[in-house]
Parts: sequence; C-alpha cells; structure tokens
Amino acid sequence: MEVCLCLCSISRSSSTTKFGTSPILSALLLSLMCFTYTDAYDVLDPNGNITVKWDVKSWTPDGYVAIITIYNFQKYRHIQTPGWQLSWTWAKKEVIWSAVGSQATEQGDCSRFKGNIPHCCKRDPTIVDLFPGTSYNHQIANCCKGGVISSWIQDPEKAVSAFQLSVGQAGTSNKSVRLPKNFTLKAPGPGYTCGPATKGKPTKFLTPDGRRFTQALMTWNVTCTYSQFQAQTAPSCCVSLSSFYNDTIINCPTCTCGCQNSITHPGTCIEPDSPYLASALRISEKNDYKPLVRCTKHMCPIRVHWHVKTNYKAYWRVKITITNFNYRMNYSQWNLVVQHPNFENLTQIFSFNYAPLVPYGPINDTAMFWGIKYYNDLLMQGGPYGNVQSEILLRKDKSKFTFEKGWAFPHKVYFNGDNCVMPPPDVYPYLPNASGHSGLILLHCLATILISLILLHNL
Repeated sequence: MEVCLCLCSISRSSSTTKFGTSPILSALLLSLMCFTYTDAYDVLDPNGNITVKWDVKSWTPDGYVAIITIYNFQKYRHIQTPGWQLSWTWAKKEVIWSAVGSQATEQGDCSRFKGNIPHCCKRDPTIVDLFPGTSYNHQIANCCKGGVISSWIQDPEKAVSAFQLSVGQAGTSNKSVRLPKNFTLKAPGPGYTCGPATKGKPTKFLTPDGRRFTQALMTWNVTCTYSQFQAQTAPSCCVSLSSFYNDTIINCPTCTCGCQNSITHPGTCIEPDSPYLASALRISEKNDYKPLVRCTKHMCPIRVHWHVKTNYKAYWRVKITITNFNYRMNYSQWNLVVQHPNFENLTQIFSFNYAPLVPYGPINDTAMFWGIKYYNDLLMQGGPYGNVQSEILLRKDKSKFTFEKGWAFPHKVYFNGDNCVMPPPDVYPYLPNASGHSGLILLHCLATILISLILLHNL
C-alpha cells in the first residue's frame, strides 16, 4: 500500500505537467493504476501464486509429448467445483494429437487432416480436467479430480493437478519449438492474471524404483496471480455478530451482496418454503453454478457468524457458524481465514482444523480454519444441513484483553479466499456497563437542565 501511494505521489507532479490541460483525467488514470496494483497484492499471502509447469518429455515425428502440471502455491485459496480451465494461444500452427488426464473443450476445424484426426485443432485451445472414475488408460498421476485443487496449507499433496499432451506441427528440437502465448487460467471463473511463459531449468523426474533421475528435454513456467476485484464485482459473503453480554444480534449489512428485486431481476432468490424450489433445482442440475440464494436482507451465498459465547476467569470462548444460503453449491474443501489480535493465545479448537498464517514473522493474529475430513469438510448446499460450526477457546492476555469497543470481534474474515463484508464498527454489540454509564450521564444532564429551569421560573 505504501509503495503504491509513493508511486502515485511521485507520478502526479510529472503527469500534471504533461497533461496540464486535463489534470482531472491525469488524476483519474493514476488512481486506477494504484487501485489495480494494491488490489492484486495479498497481504496475508504475499508470495502465493499458481504456477503452470510445461515439461517436454520426448520428441515425436512432428512435435513432442509434454506433461503440464498446475501447482497451487497459495496458502488458503483453492480451486473448487467446477474446477480449473487452462487456455493459451499457439505460437505457430500446432495441434493436439491426443490428451491423457484432460480434454479440450472444443475440437475445432480439423478438416485439413485425412485419416488420423487430432484431438484439437484450435489455435487457442481450452483444457479441462477429467472427472474421478476415468478409465486407467486415460489417467496419469495427479489427474482426474474434476479440476479441484486444494490450497497449500490444507493438503499440499492435493495442491497439484497434471495432464499429458501430444503436440504436433510444433518442431522437434529446443530451437524449433516456440512457447505458447496468452495463458489464461479460470478457477473456475475469472480472477487470475497469468504472465508470459519463461524457459526454466529442466525438471528432473525420479524413476519408480527410486534409483535414477531422468530429465525433461525442455521446461517452461507460467505464473498466475489472483485478484478478487477481477474475480467478481460484488461480495460473496458477509459477517454477523453477537455476544453473551448483549441481546442484540448484528446482522449482515442490508444489500451486502445484492438486493431483492423481483421487478428488474426476477428469480434472483427463492424462499425456503417456496413450491418452486424443487423445480428450480431440477432445471439447474447440470453445469449451472450461478448462485440461487435464499431470500435474505443481505443476499449473500455465505454468512459467517461470530458469537462471543462465554467469559471465564482466564479464558473466553467463541462460536463460529458458517451458513450456506446457496441452493446450487456444495463447498468442498472450504476454508475460513480470520484476523484477530488474540489468536496468539488460541488454546483449543473443537471441530475444525487450524493453522496460523504468519506472513510477517512474529505477528500471529491470523488463523486459518477448515473442515475435518469425512466430518465437516463439505459445506452442504442451502437448507437444513447447509452449515458447519465450531467453538474456539482463547486465553486472556491481561495486557490486551477487553470486551470494550468491539475488541472481541474479528478485524477481517475471508471465506474461500474472498473478503467478507463486516458490519460497521459503530453497531457492534456494546457492554451493558458502557450503555448504563452513558444513560447515567444523560440522566444527570437532563436533571441539571430541569433544576435550572425550575430555579429560573422561581426567580
């Protein structure tokens, strides 16, 4: 953030001179540049990215066979259903003769070929993963997971996906092969920006017997980074708050993720007791992942509720509930990231997995939670089973702990990597003592005014 502001302040003086007749346009362009830079930077995972590695394993009469591997080096952001889509533009007139562990979404125009028809002839192919249960002769290692890739912290062994391509009309040596261009990664929608392919050190592979290394004939890498602003224009989750010391429940802000509007946008939400719910779900059973949410004031697919439950002498207890209002989506391998200054004293988690996120050394104020396998790692679609919950126990730090001024509530919350909208701080549940003290002050002021008026009247 500071780097961006510094660059903006340096550029402003030179730009004003250059565009002296239009300082407003200049300022607007500079602000857009700064906004894009800061939004793409993730303060919780500054080095997180998805790396696509392209290893040429062998030469063929008119091209090569390559293993393409997708590594998710992001700590808490994963790729969920319906999975990744990888596309690029060929540098020459390459074709894909065959694919193992994946398939191209379109074959394209292969009319110039006679006899043996390629798998894909498009100049800009799009590749997707195969589903679990694919026959073994169409599989390779780390393929066939429906495009779902775990985050690095949740399961590093499953934070990888791979497939094999046989590429033709591509050249048969390191000098004649040209690197593809314009890589695009959808995971599953927009949000990732990929850089150009760059040649790297050839990858080494260990043979099954563990006694010999083979080496790729040629290797290049592509790095893709995520920006939530590019992924979606509206938020996808919100946070509600409550506490044992106040009966008020602070709900998600109204219209956080959208507004109910049956006139201009009919069918954007549905009531749980609606007779049309079952038919709406049947219509959208196949390949429709557009959210169909329960009608609420906030209209978010996901709500995270933070409840300050109990106060002990040396500890305090919080209950976290994640509710899915989306009738069309089961969230597999979900995760929750929460920032709070007392997480360095986190003592016990009852039914979630936990790992600290410490991108800045000794500062331990960020926790990552995710479900326990086969227990609550799947957040079911909207309905009676569409929620997961846990409780956490935190030790009190006498130098920091307080229930005043909303200290007990989180600073930021992320669900599946997306920033959730918090209520404004001035509406957080307050301590009864604080409200009572304010009431006494108000009563004292009114009494003083009343006495003054009586005295003036007697005069």
